[in-house]
Amino acid sequence: MAVKVIIEFQAKPGQRAELQSLMESMGEKFGPVMRERGALDFDLYQVPDNPDMIVEIAEWETAEGREALMEEAVASGDFAPMMELLAKPPRATYVRQLT
Repeated sequence: MAVKVIIEFQAKPGQRAELQSLMESMGEKFGPVMRERGALDFDLYQVPDNPDMIVEIAEWETAEGREALMEEAVASGDFAPMMELLAKPPRATYVRQLT
């Protein structure tokens, strides 16, 4: 069964637009690789009460597939530019639909 991942990205104050732009360009660049590795869908959202936060809601075939790809991206340095814009590490919550 597929898993949804809700990831909260807290940008440094005033850096949300830059973070959003970077995340969108990274989505274009890495989207095909993510889909090959089990990403089914992903979208970005704003948080009305927090102008510096972006939330990504993604659907993956498995949590393990996402974790493996994220570890590789961090280790390779591909996520370094994004991490520099964050006030704190991203927070990921994995959920599955109730059966």
